[in-house]
Amino acid sequence: MRAFAVLQDDPTIIEIELPSQPPTGTEIVLDVIRSGVCHTDMHLRSGAYDLGSRGGMRLVDRGIPYPLVMGHEVVGRVVAVGDGVDDVAPGDIRLVFPWLGCGACAACLDDQENACARGRNIGVARPGGYAEQIVVPHQRYLLDIGTLDLSWAATLACSGLTAFSAVRKVLPASPDDPLLVIGAGGVGLMAVSVLSVLGHRNIGVVDLAEGNLALAVERGAHWTVLAARDDVRQAVAAAGGGPLAASIDFVNNGVTAGLAFDSLAKGGRMVQVGLFGGEFVLPTALLALKMVTIQGSFVGSLGELRELVELAQTGKLPDVPTLAGELTADGVGAALDRLASGGVPGRIVLQPLSGS
Repeated sequence: MRAFAVLQDDPTIIEIELPSQPPTGTEIVLDVIRSGVCHTDMHLRSGAYDLGSRGGMRLVDRGIPYPLVMGHEVVGRVVAVGDGVDDVAPGDIRLVFPWLGCGACAACLDDQENACARGRNIGVARPGGYAEQIVVPHQRYLLDIGTLDLSWAATLACSGLTAFSAVRKVLPASPDDPLLVIGAGGVGLMAVSVLSVLGHRNIGVVDLAEGNLALAVERGAHWTVLAARDDVRQAVAAAGGGPLAASIDFVNNGVTAGLAFDSLAKGGRMVQVGLFGGEFVLPTALLALKMVTIQGSFVGSLGELRELVELAQTGKLPDVPTLAGELTADGVGAALDRLASGGVPGRIVLQPLSGS
């Protein structure tokens, strides 16, 4: 089976051969027909996360294997199942939930596998969707997407789920409370769409690109602020009608975290999602005096993905723009390079040259 992998300390995407074996027990093998490209793959490609003054967190030190076959936004067609599978059959098209845990800890048993300390995430700790096929360990990780567009459905597994889970962390709120989304890439745009569909009436967005801000308005943002302006904090307060009830930061570097903290009202909540890295130094007295809650959010649970797919199937949730790419070594590399250069309006989704 052909797969497209990155080597340790080398950003070049290469073609490798992985052994093809028939599934056993509860395993399912799927042909990959869509594979989304995510910012997380850029960090996996570089081999580390930026921890500011603490240096970098090398992924090999966390047990991540190289050569690494990335890709965790996958829609596939079932081609073979083990003898313990009874809910899917060859020919079925399914969305893959990639955020797998150990299956035995308290988080996993509580259906919160994304919080497992020993995660076995597809496209990270085990081979992912930048390949001809993918092996999923159990049918519970496969979701029926019905008639949803295949490319958009693929993005729900990470981009959509990440946004949906983050939004759930700032709601419920009064519909007119000012809520700020920082970063209007594919994930931020999905968060704006979810907030709008759920009836929020005071959604703000900050981004570096005017084009991304225009897309945010199309999906329900009520006000926007260009991040590059010198008075961005004052502009956010003026546009939102006062200090923020909550913020969701899909960038999460030192600059954006500082903007979020400074813009919050007393009792406000900042949800930090992005992995762009760096650090944020805050005055501890203000943390107490403002009664601020700072919460990290990492993708989402299997239950949340089920909820999101159901919401998408109602037709009320606008899809995020997707750009097509080729599921080849060159195609993966080009997509990651384009993402690194910034300005991608939505999400890049790769598909096999066969055009499945």
